[in-house]
Amino acid sequence: MKEYAPANIRNIAIVGHQDSGKTMLAEAMLFATGATNRLGRIEDGNTTMDFSSDEIERQISVHSGVAWCDHAGSKINIIDTPGYEDFVGDVVLSLDVVDAAVVALRGDGGVEVGTSKVAEFAFARELPILFLINKLDKEHAKFDDCVAQIHETFGRKARVFSLPIGQGDGFRGVVDLVSGKAYEYAGDGSAAKSVEVPAEMQGRVDELRTELIETAAESSETLMEKYLDAGELTDDEFREGLAASVRARDVYPILCAAPAKGIGVDLVLDAIVSFFPTAEVGRRKSGDDEITVDPSAKASAYVFKNTSDSHVGDMLFFRVYGGRLEAGADIHNTTRNSGERLGQLYVVQGKKRDDVPTIQAGDIGAVVKLKSTKVRDTLADKSSGVDFVQTALPRPSIFAAIVPAKDGDDDKVGTGMNRLHDEDPTFEIRHDGEVHQTLISGQGELHLEVVTKRLKERFGVDVVMSKPRIPYRETITKAAEAQGRHKKQTGGRGQFGDVWLKLEPMARGEQFEFVNAIVGGVVPGKFIPAVEKGVVETMARGVVAGYQMVDIRVTLYDGSFHTVDSSEQAFKMAAAIAFKAAITKANAVLLEPIMDVVVKVPEEFMGDIMGDLSGRRGKIQGTDAVGRFTVVRAQVPQSELYRYSTHLRSMTQGQGSHTREFSHYEQVPRDQQTKIVEEAHKETDSK
Repeated sequence: MKEYAPANIRNIAIVGHQDSGKTMLAEAMLFATGATNRLGRIEDGNTTMDFSSDEIERQISVHSGVAWCDHAGSKINIIDTPGYEDFVGDVVLSLDVVDAAVVALRGDGGVEVGTSKVAEFAFARELPILFLINKLDKEHAKFDDCVAQIHETFGRKARVFSLPIGQGDGFRGVVDLVSGKAYEYAGDGSAAKSVEVPAEMQGRVDELRTELIETAAESSETLMEKYLDAGELTDDEFREGLAASVRARDVYPILCAAPAKGIGVDLVLDAIVSFFPTAEVGRRKSGDDEITVDPSAKASAYVFKNTSDSHVGDMLFFRVYGGRLEAGADIHNTTRNSGERLGQLYVVQGKKRDDVPTIQAGDIGAVVKLKSTKVRDTLADKSSGVDFVQTALPRPSIFAAIVPAKDGDDDKVGTGMNRLHDEDPTFEIRHDGEVHQTLISGQGELHLEVVTKRLKERFGVDVVMSKPRIPYRETITKAAEAQGRHKKQTGGRGQFGDVWLKLEPMARGEQFEFVNAIVGGVVPGKFIPAVEKGVVETMARGVVAGYQMVDIRVTLYDGSFHTVDSSEQAFKMAAAIAFKAAITKANAVLLEPIMDVVVKVPEEFMGDIMGDLSGRRGKIQGTDAVGRFTVVRAQVPQSELYRYSTHLRSMTQGQGSHTREFSHYEQVPRDQQTKIVEEAHKETDSK
């Protein structure tokens, strides 16, 4: 197989909102370049990138797909990313190993929440971006409206590089503003036919092309002087200036296409090769150092994706930054400080893989059967000192409790879930000892559905999901005192312990303080740790509704003992009795976790969203306008956010997204506390 130098490699990710045509764009690019011999269709379940059972069944991308093609002598590594927010982890990981991004928009949808979100990820990584107004063959598609939304949301650096000839059912061709030529397409993926620019479009074509020439001239003093002197640039100078502007992120091209019909795909390929940076610019942080692509350096690579193949096991995808990786060679996992032996290396075309002896700097490849390497790990020559900074992943937005559907499957569930976490680190599993539940979390309800379905298919175990318990806390609001006496005579040696405790509320977050105020030895010093232990254990079990008690100062100030019958156990029991008695006088209350919630929605939904958050006992903290969108910041009780991501998408026609982070604990309203206490007692009685 041909080996490409970094200067002839382009690594790109295709990103965008759900249903923006990303997978069909990748499919059309592969077909147009001869990488595949037929144009697959989402509806038929035969596209190169979407080949898992989940993707074929749901007709959406669930994982990032990897493939490559050759265009004009350059290798284009394509990563097709999911559009659903539930699978945003794949988007983040993919953008960390590419050098540019194609942001796809629906011609009949424009800039949506997902568009804005993935573009922000790309901007944060300082990646050049090409905006593709996609699916222009759909009814109600409006190119100019999409351009206006791009300008409103992302600014005027976005420049039109191609114009559609017709729209909707009449979309049949494209005018390339760089060459000034027009092309029409048969709609079956075959090559374009050069035609005259439609007369009614000529004025606009000339105007926009002149703007692009001026933009190209501004890329360097040399070109600017040439343009001012001669009033024009050669075709090569024009392209050179545009390429410099795009790579410097001074310009973001806007192109148009309908991949399902092959319209405009060739111009997208041309733009990727002509304007996007080569793999030579690739860079990653290793500690405080920035490592750039260097074929002469010691081997180093970053793992960004894991898929499980029934025939070969885990397949890890990586990008090489230094030197080259060679099949059969020893390599070091510097993240885990463990050795690995590289097995067979592959370049991948969706689910198809081809053996290669090496993967060199700048390129993307895959390897199987590594012992301990996981996603976000670094593989490098042990003496290189390279350990790439791990990609920061989005925090979970949905949580669910799980139990095995069949008794005795706990170990199988744990093993399977941990394997699935290795493949998808945005999915998490943990046992919460406080609420006594096994909790799974992810980016959305669909995310968890896909994971649990995969668990059943691959590991043969099923789980039942339910609403997770809320980790409420208990505390007091006023001081109180009480005596606790434990006295028991059983015929032999008795038990005697006697203490007086004073309870006082502390500031929120101070947790617990135990004060020994005994004077004169009325409680011997050897029993005082037992008193504290009795208090701590009682606080852990809770008194009001069985939740952990916090923010209480407990002072032991009096008591008595028996020289024969007193023991540590007796004083521990006495402390528990005194603590519970004092709680009944201290106006005990429940505290609930409050979350900082950030919701991003199109402006027209803002009123509904704010009303809904208020109905969830949320407190609006403020709003900000971001282009067409409004960001609403609020503090909302965790108990009111179960399946909120699903509800939000329903309210906003799939256009809303949110994030949440724990903020603080707050007192539960009295009416809510009564319900929570009643439910807790019912649950206790049923056990």
